[in-house]
Amino acid sequence: MFQRKVNITRIKKNQRSKEDDLILIESPIDIIVNSEALVNIICLPKDLKELSIGFLFSIGIINSIKDVKSVNVKELEKKVFIELDDSIDFRVKNLEINPVSRVVDTTCGISSPWRNVIKNSLEKYKVKESLKGKSTLKIKSDIIYSAIKEMHTKTKLYRETGGCHGAAIFDLEGNLISVKEDIGRHNAIDKVIGDLLLKEHNFQNLILVSTGRLTGDSVLKAIRAKIPIVASLSAAIESGIRLAFAYGITLIGFVRGARMNIYTHPSRIII
Repeated sequence: MFQRKVNITRIKKNQRSKEDDLILIESPIDIIVNSEALVNIICLPKDLKELSIGFLFSIGIINSIKDVKSVNVKELEKKVFIELDDSIDFRVKNLEINPVSRVVDTTCGISSPWRNVIKNSLEKYKVKESLKGKSTLKIKSDIIYSAIKEMHTKTKLYRETGGCHGAAIFDLEGNLISVKEDIGRHNAIDKVIGDLLLKEHNFQNLILVSTGRLTGDSVLKAIRAKIPIVASLSAAIESGIRLAFAYGITLIGFVRGARMNIYTHPSRIII
C-alpha cells in the first residue's frame, strides 16, 4: 500500500470545511544482492523491481539486464532479492560504504560514498567520451515542451497529492518510453532507467525529464545512462550544472508553457 485517505480541515476564502485528502506512504525497502544487504532506500513502495534494477545500474554494479540472474520482490517483507549473473564479480564490502550511508532517504538523495561509486563507474564505462560524441545532436524546443506536458499528464499521483516526483524518458521524436513516480526525485529517475533496462531498450539518444530539482545526484544518473538531454519543471542546482557541463549534457530547467532555461550545451536545442 502506498497511499491512503486522511481527514483534514481545509480553510479556503475564510471558510472552514472537513474533507478527505489523499496522502502518500513512504517505506524503507532493503535491496539484497547475492544474499548481502546492499542499501536501504526510503521510497514510494511501487515499481520496486524497476527501482532496484535502476539503482544497481546507476551505481555501476550492472551494465545491462543480462547481468541479472533473478529479481524477487517481497512486498510484505519490504525486501528485494537480486542474484547477479555468475560473470559479475561483486562484493558489498568492496564498495566501502558505511552503515549510515547505506540508507538513501527521500530528501537529499545519495550520500558522498555512493557518489564516489558512481563516478568510478563513469570512468570504467568511458561515459564522458560517449556523451561528448553526441555533441552534434539537435532537437526542436517544442519536443521538450511537449515531453514535460505529457509527463505531467501521466504522473497521476504527482497531480493528485503534490507529494511525489515524476520522471519520464522520451526518444528524440518525443515518443514516451517510460514514466514513473516516487517520493524521491532520484528514485523516480532510477525507476525509469530500470524500466528501460527491463525492457532491454537501448539508451541511445534519449531525453530524461523530471519534476524535481536538477541536482548533482539526478544528473549523475543521467550521465551513467549516457542520456544527453535532461529537462525539468524545476531549477538546476550548481552541482548539477557543473556535472552537466563537464560531461556534455544539455541541462534545461523551468520548462513551463513555452519557455525554458538552458544551463549547459544549448546548441542541441533549436527553435
